[in-house]
Amino acid sequence: MAGHNKWSKIKRKKGANDAKRGKLFTKILKEIQVASKAGGPDLDGNPRLKTAVQTAKSNSVPNDNIDRAIKRGSEDDGGADYLEINYEGYGPAGVAILIKTLTDNRNRTVAEVRHALTKNGGSLGAANSVAFQFEDKGIFTLAKDQATEDELFESLLDYSIDDISDETDVWQVTSEVNDFGSIRDTLEKLGKTFEAEIQSVPKNLVKVEGSEAVTLIKLLEVLEDLDDVQSVSANFDISDEDMEVASQ
Repeated sequence: MAGHNKWSKIKRKKGANDAKRGKLFTKILKEIQVASKAGGPDLDGNPRLKTAVQTAKSNSVPNDNIDRAIKRGSEDDGGADYLEINYEGYGPAGVAILIKTLTDNRNRTVAEVRHALTKNGGSLGAANSVAFQFEDKGIFTLAKDQATEDELFESLLDYSIDDISDETDVWQVTSEVNDFGSIRDTLEKLGKTFEAEIQSVPKNLVKVEGSEAVTLIKLLEVLEDLDDVQSVSANFDISDEDMEVASQ
């Protein structure tokens, strides 16, 4: 899980500036709109929408923006009709990369993804070339002041928890997808503030060092920064020292 956790840590560190937060808000609101259109505006009857709204609130997206995105999706107001398309590729050292997008123009998106990969030491792969190296997991992120590690263990004993990891400033809980909704509801009932999402997590990791680590992190950042890209997963592991250099 090291590559997944370290990439999450880098994103949190770099996502604090206003420009990054603005892009994050846009991506979250796009997901809310798509979820509302697909499953309706009722949070209790639409788990995907409930998760998207939870993510929005944990990232301080204004409630008015959330409500407007839900309304746009549920009313099908003639706006953009987004397609969910996954792209697969390779980075430095043969690292597998899975790129999830929401797009209203697949030709633009594939061109931008291919350009980002080839310009930064990677390449676009064929469908199903790397997807088998990832599996979906529930990921919950809580600030340390929300709970102790023991409290989390005790609260979640009844569920399939793969890991509770200490990520310096936060706890990160990894679960089986089947228990995702139940864990989210439990944390809500306990009054915890948290982020919750289903992410593609690598099954095995590739060690990346030195200049290749720097190039890889730059590539992942460029991909994440594309407007149509919702998330990027990669199966890498780098040392703390190389991560510090690469995330400058």
